[in-house]
This record gives sequence, C-alpha cells and structure tokens, in this order.
Amino acid sequence: MNVPAPQGGFTIPRPPGRAAFAFIFVTVALDMLALGVMIPVLPKLILQFEGGDMARAASMAGIFSFAFAGMQFLFQPVLGALSDRFGRRPIVLLSNLGLGLDYILLALAPNLIWMFAGRLISGFSAASFSTASAYVADITPPEGRAAKFGMLGAAFGVGFVLGPALGGWLGGWDLRAPFWGAALLSLINFAYGYFVLPESLPREKRAAAFVWRSANVLGGFALLRRTRVLRVLGASAFLSFLAYASLPSIWVLYVDYRYQWDAATVGLSLAAVGLGSAIVSGGLVRPLVKRFGEWPMLGLGLLCGVFSFAVYALAPTGALFLLGVPIGALWGLCEPAEQALMSREIGPGEQGLLQGAIGSLRGVTGMIGPLFFAHTFSVSVSSSWFPGLPFLLASALLLASLAVAWRGRAAKGGSSDRAL
Repeated sequence: MNVPAPQGGFTIPRPPGRAAFAFIFVTVALDMLALGVMIPVLPKLILQFEGGDMARAASMAGIFSFAFAGMQFLFQPVLGALSDRFGRRPIVLLSNLGLGLDYILLALAPNLIWMFAGRLISGFSAASFSTASAYVADITPPEGRAAKFGMLGAAFGVGFVLGPALGGWLGGWDLRAPFWGAALLSLINFAYGYFVLPESLPREKRAAAFVWRSANVLGGFALLRRTRVLRVLGASAFLSFLAYASLPSIWVLYVDYRYQWDAATVGLSLAAVGLGSAIVSGGLVRPLVKRFGEWPMLGLGLLCGVFSFAVYALAPTGALFLLGVPIGALWGLCEPAEQALMSREIGPGEQGLLQGAIGSLRGVTGMIGPLFFAHTFSVSVSSSWFPGLPFLLASALLLASLAVAWRGRAAKGGSSDRAL
C-alpha cells in the first residue's frame, strides 16, 4: 500500500536548534518514564484487581511486561517508516499526546482489562524512540551522531532513575497518582513541542511512498541485511540487548537472594545504574568518540559489559557486587557508537526505518530475555546450582557480541578509525 506525500504541513519553518534537541531529549526520557513510573505501583494495582491473589498477580504482571515489549517490537519500524514519509515532527508530537491520554486512561481504568488495554497503547505510543533517533540523525552530521545518540542514552538513564522514584513518591499518596503525574508531564511536553519543535526531514529527502510491505518488522530486518556492516552490527546489537534484559529480569530477586538487601538498598543500586549510564552517555561518549572513533568505543563498551556481568555473577559480597556498576556504566559507550555506524550505511529517507529496526531488536529481546533469564535463575536456585549463572550467560552474550562486532570492523576495513 502506497500513501502519497502530504501536501499540507504539520511543520513549522524554523530550522532545528538546541531547543528542538532538548525537546527530543525530554521525549525520550518520558518514553522511559512510561516503563519506569509503573514499576512501583503496577504490580500493586494488579494485585488489587486480582483480589490479593499473589500467584495470579505475578503471572499477570509478566503478561503485562510481555505485551508492552511486544508492542514496541511491532510498532518501532512502523512509526519509523511513517516518519520517513511524513516527517519526524508529527510522529513525535502524536506520541507525546498519545502517552498523555493513555496515562489518563490508566489512571481511570476500572478493571484489569482496561488496564491491559492502556498498557498496550502505552507500548505503541512509547515506540517513538525510533523516530526520535531518526530526528537526531537528520540534524547531526555523521561524525557527531555518536555523541547525540549518547545524549539520548543519557535520557534513558534519567528516565530510569526518575521513573521509579516518581512512581514510588506519588504512589505513596495514591496508587493512581503516578499516572496523573505522568499524564500532566506528557501533555505539557506535547503543548511545548507544538510551538518549539521544527521538522527535521525536508520534503525532498523523504521516502517516495509509505509501503506497508517494508514498514513492518520483517521489512526493518530486511534493511539490516542490506550491507555486511549492517548485518554484523545488527547481530551484535541483538546479543547486547539480550544480555541487557537480564538486569530488569533478575536484579531485584538476585540481590535479595544472595546478599539479603532491603528495598531501600535495591532502589539505590538501581538508581546508581541509571545515574552511571546517564553520566557515561551524556558526558563521556562525545569526547571519547571524537578522540578514538566509533569502532574502538564500541569494542571498549562491550568489553566493559563483559567484565561487569562477570563481577555481578562472581561477587561474594554486596560491596563487591557494586563494583560492577561503574564498570557496567562504561558499557554505555557501545550503543551510541553502534547506532552512529549503522546510520552511516543508509540515506536520510530511511533513517526512521533503520532506527525502527533497531528498536524492534530491542523489543524482541525485551520479550524473550526476561523469560530466559528468570527461568535460568529459577532453575539455578531451585537446583542449588550457581545463582550467578544468568549473569555469567549475559557476560558470554556480550563476549559473543564483541566477536561479531570485530567482524564488522574487519568488513569496514579501511576506516579512518583506529583499530580495535
């Protein structure tokens, strides 16, 4: 199905500037809030709807997480391709509007069915990260993209820290309050962006048509097969995203089982992870990539990830376990460099589809990763095996990701970057 280009304009004539990037930064942080704000309160609301049945509530919470990741998986490439055709501005703004209205739906949901429907909508609306990344690729020269993608990574870190904190604070007043607070933030961001955010993709650089055949998960994955560099970096990203899925899946249960941490200590440890990620992504990516290049920083980031997960798996005490956090923060060098390298391989009219394909990789690992790592942890504990096995497997996945990325560096042979 081909959709003609719009003749009107949901655009404003000003060129993108710092205010526009700041808006994109906030939008990505709000997308992360869509997940983080619910962490402290959603399970409790589900428990209420299930009449206090803990086993059933736990099962439903898993289904909710799977559904959210599934919507991300399905709609990242669709929204990215729509932005290639119709521009980034309308997709980003409608995402903010959709999230705001969806939070209101969640705040008013009278039963679990309505709550589940709201979770599906939030997964769809928060799938605009691909469009936000494409916006950054539009307004940034190739040599500066890793730094800007790093800033988006910092937005992820900010959202990861603020989301649970905001949800926990407001949830102390009322379990519905976090949704009202998030709705207000999203709607304010929509209104602000309507007047501030310019279009980043000129009409002459847009895709000739919106084709449903390619604007889906399979079409996005086909794009990742176009060149050898895209193939190997796509495979490397998949392995890296899969390893990351171990953190939200078993972190809380693992530190409780092995180190007997209380809720406050667990919360502070997760905040430290988010803060470290924000510092590396927002403060270190730009100077290090400028000094050494994308390929070396991709390799260094993955290597730090390998060591951090090994520390998590092997640390005999909680204090030693925390040593893995700053090492793991340097893993944040990886994704911005990888995104920048992949964005060099395609033209401006397909940046949205590329970022959508990357988002789908993250989405599919968000579906299978929690099931895999949670099951591995459950089996290792119930069978009296080594409880750190899931983190050792995550370390092995990152080592494999590093090996695959090395192949990508060799395929690019002749790059001006220094060798890994």
